[in-house]
Amino acid sequence: MLLTPEQVLQLAPDAASAKAGQGLAMPAKWPTLGQSGNALWGECQGSGSKPYQVQIDLGGGPVFRCTCPSRKFPCKHGLALLLLQARKPDAIATAEPPAWVAEWLASRQQRAARQEEKKAQATEPATTPAADPATTAKRETKRLERMAAGAAELRRWLEDQVRQGIGNLADPKTDWRALAARMVDAQAPGLAFRVRKLGEIAGTGGDWPTRLLAAMGRLALLLDAFDRFADLPPPVQADVRAALGWPLDKDEVLAQGERCTDLWDVLGCQIEENERLWERRVWLRGRETGRRALLLDFAHGNPVFAQPFLVGSALRLTLAYYPGSRPSRALIVAGPEAEGSARVPAQTLEDEWTTLAEGIAANPWQSPWPLAVPAAVPGFDDNGWALYTAEGGRLPVALADDEGWRWLALSGGMPMGVFGEWDGEKLLPLSAWAPDLVWSGGQR
Repeated sequence: MLLTPEQVLQLAPDAASAKAGQGLAMPAKWPTLGQSGNALWGECQGSGSKPYQVQIDLGGGPVFRCTCPSRKFPCKHGLALLLLQARKPDAIATAEPPAWVAEWLASRQQRAARQEEKKAQATEPATTPAADPATTAKRETKRLERMAAGAAELRRWLEDQVRQGIGNLADPKTDWRALAARMVDAQAPGLAFRVRKLGEIAGTGGDWPTRLLAAMGRLALLLDAFDRFADLPPPVQADVRAALGWPLDKDEVLAQGERCTDLWDVLGCQIEENERLWERRVWLRGRETGRRALLLDFAHGNPVFAQPFLVGSALRLTLAYYPGSRPSRALIVAGPEAEGSARVPAQTLEDEWTTLAEGIAANPWQSPWPLAVPAAVPGFDDNGWALYTAEGGRLPVALADDEGWRWLALSGGMPMGVFGEWDGEKLLPLSAWAPDLVWSGGQR
């Protein structure tokens, strides 16, 4: 599938790389250019004596490789080469890949074959000796003891705040980081995450006490569920484990998770950084089944992920879902195979709210939730940017001013479809459609 320039720029790690890549996307900058099937390559003269060798695997990708010393991924040379193909495909001749490209493609095919073999083995009965059940049980018991101690400390802290009043929590001297660190020591990173979120709410906005009490209530509910963990149904146990930061092993999900094969529309991608740990959320919707799926990946240091995803594309995938009351997170079992462009979800806004409410009722600790608004006009008022729906509603959105005005220009004052993440208060837009994709966001 030939990408549009807008889709290529989605792949830029930052605005500086996008700008530099556009400056290099000219045939005169490339003494060597070629393409063959799903391969694209070229040589770009840099500051050194030898030109940088740039190659891109477009099959299920794109995946980049460049000999420049940049630590950004993709670098400006990879972006420029893909932009050049998107803007001037006739400027790149079809040819047989040179040896340096062919060797890289062959190594990628071998690596992919090994990964497929590993996935296939994960679905077969284990042929290696299983871990000693007694050892496994002992390790899990020790972790549960640590988690129980951390949960008990956090419960005491919550009770103290409610008893004393939460007004003092807005004091900058409140040591949220120390409390979160103790939850990490207790092997409950999910509790640490929720403590940090409490610290972000305290003192922020005029209604912060209301929002803080609601978040503390959800946290208390999670602690109650953990106290009764052994008595909960398996799907709820899985929700509690995930909320505590103790999910199932990936191999276990690949072997036992519910499978779903579909043509998946890539509706949104959000990338966030927290203390050099990058998190990527990719939201999919099955065109044939109507199911939603979340692909969650992490990278340390730099936002470099093994599999790139383009908002607005459609991919044939087989997924394995993590267990839960309302399964959402999934892993890729087979694919991806590109099959054209995505379509905006056709579900009505009323149905979207119903689906979201049912999901929150089933698993109150999952956040954010995907939400598609089928027809709304962006606008600005005294309370900030919002979407005005066909039903006469106002939906607040988390949007920077420059993007808001761009939205207004793109819409021309007419309704457009919007997909994003709902956090209970605002919608974080990730894509806009009119009716095809006209904008994609996702903080990097």
